[in-house]
Amino acid sequence: MALYEHVYLARQDISPQQVETLTAQFKTIIASLGGTVGKTEYWGVKSLAYRIKKNRKAHFTLLNIDAPPAAIAEMERQQSINEDILRILTLRVEELEEGPSAQLRKRDDDDRGERGPRGPRGDRPDRGDRERRPRRDDARVEGEGEVE
Repeated sequence: MALYEHVYLARQDISPQQVETLTAQFKTIIASLGGTVGKTEYWGVKSLAYRIKKNRKAHFTLLNIDAPPAAIAEMERQQSINEDILRILTLRVEELEEGPSAQLRKRDDDDRGERGPRGPRGDRPDRGDRERRPRRDDARVEGEGEVE
């Protein structure tokens, strides 16, 4: 059997529970045709780069699959019929990635908290003690703007 990474995008107006139901349906299709789904990751609702079928956001879900090509073809056929599925992408891979995917690692990196100094700029002195030159508007020429 071959190894696949499969990502599908579902409409934003369905609930996360409905997305889980869709994922369960796809797992049963794969299992009924002799395959297994190793890892399932729900990535949440994310913004799309461009509109797809009038949607600006979508639910993203990743499936790691070990199945024959016929099972993948049947799952993709079922997804193309379903009106809640916006896009699908299936890639054949040499080996399945263990642990969290890059999307989930990115989310963990975003939650790292307070940041430190900003690289080479962190050691700059405070600029509040420098002298300021007067602006042109502030330097008035005598006789200008005065009415007697």
